[in-house]
Amino acid sequence: MSERQPAGPADCVIAPSILSADFARLGADVDRVLADGADWVHFDVMDNHYVPNLTIGPLVCAALRKHGVTAPIDVHLMVQPVDRLVPDFARAGASLISFHPEASAHVHRTIQLIRAEGCQAGVVLNPATSLSVLDHVMDDIDLVLLMSVNPGFGGQAFIPGTLEKIRRVRERIDASGRAIRLEVDGGIKPANIGEVARAGADTFVAGSAIFGEPDYADVIARMRDEVAAARG
Repeated sequence: MSERQPAGPADCVIAPSILSADFARLGADVDRVLADGADWVHFDVMDNHYVPNLTIGPLVCAALRKHGVTAPIDVHLMVQPVDRLVPDFARAGASLISFHPEASAHVHRTIQLIRAEGCQAGVVLNPATSLSVLDHVMDDIDLVLLMSVNPGFGGQAFIPGTLEKIRRVRERIDASGRAIRLEVDGGIKPANIGEVARAGADTFVAGSAIFGEPDYADVIARMRDEVAAARG
């Protein structure tokens, strides 16, 4: 487990996705983005089965912990089945593990498994996924991750219809009275992060918008300024 625990829901969390990092020098790139103001490290785990791409596994997570990364590692499993990989990522140093309900035969059991392994648990909703799954898991999750692109590849454009979905999930979280983070992933950049924050998100995944720029600190600072302005 990480030395730094995930921040509370009132905080703005910037979670760069290492899918867009330089894998030839991943440890150094992650060190740099954290030193430049990022809060979490976001892992996009794809299996070429649930989504049409193949990325990274628990060995990369363990390698970053061994390298010295202490920030929370936010693991987004785009895999099917899910449960087989949960213990591996927990042992490798994951702080949070989220998954797609469609990829689990027993959604509540998967949540229980994640928590039993000592990690915070989240569910991920694709752009066309109904919010109805939240009716049955709100008492047991720590995070809702809304995809604002279709999962599988980085660099896609934000789907505008996600904003209304963010508002609806924020209403559910507030009504629950629980400290559940609302994370958004896909096409997040300084130009739209304020609008996403106004809709109710508090945690923001950005890949190419950060790693594709020469000055990580500048991008992250501009993102935080936009979020602060959106919150008034």
